[in-house]
Amino acid sequence: MRVVFLGAPGVGKGTQAEKIASQYQIAKISTGDLLRAAVRNRTPLGVEAKGHMDQGRLVPDSVVIGLVKEKLAELSTPKGFILDGFPRTVPQAEALSDVLKAEGIRLDRVINFRVSREEIVKRLSGRRSCPKCQATYHVDFAPPRNGVACDRCGETLVQRSDDQQEAVEMRLRVYEEQTAPLISFYEQRQLLSHLNGAEAVEVVYQELVRTLSVYRTA
Repeated sequence: MRVVFLGAPGVGKGTQAEKIASQYQIAKISTGDLLRAAVRNRTPLGVEAKGHMDQGRLVPDSVVIGLVKEKLAELSTPKGFILDGFPRTVPQAEALSDVLKAEGIRLDRVINFRVSREEIVKRLSGRRSCPKCQATYHVDFAPPRNGVACDRCGETLVQRSDDQQEAVEMRLRVYEEQTAPLISFYEQRQLLSHLNGAEAVEVVYQELVRTLSVYRTA
């Protein structure tokens, strides 16, 4: 199974990617995780990425694509992968297509998780996280027991700066401008399936499993 998960921030694609990766024993590839690991390990691409990040600039497509290419090359499982958060732009999608073609890999499906803008803002602006153990909560859907402290370690919870409402609105605008065009890109290649991400996590998961079962690589 080789799939791409698309969707705006807060649609739940990361949660579903974790569940599918565990269920089918395939790799979950997140460009955010790849960037953090490369910077932490001071790899050549990580050093280049850090230079851009330290200057407040976006990491260039060439670096992100290079990280993804390295990860695909080192995969120990032939069963497949989920790309979560990549590609983000049409040029990245075109570069990914070239990389996969060069490796003789076929992309099976692209899943677009759809959730209303109002619901996304509610989901993201309500998130709280523990700065010590990284546990996450939500003020409405998954609050901590005492309301302000982490259930695991007792540290006071914080709201990430990019989860504040103004920042959420900006993230959604960027998504609509840069990433939403990928829907047409993959529709034209007959690879796209839409999924209602507004349902409960388990309901979305069951529908996702049914959708992927049709397109899994033999």
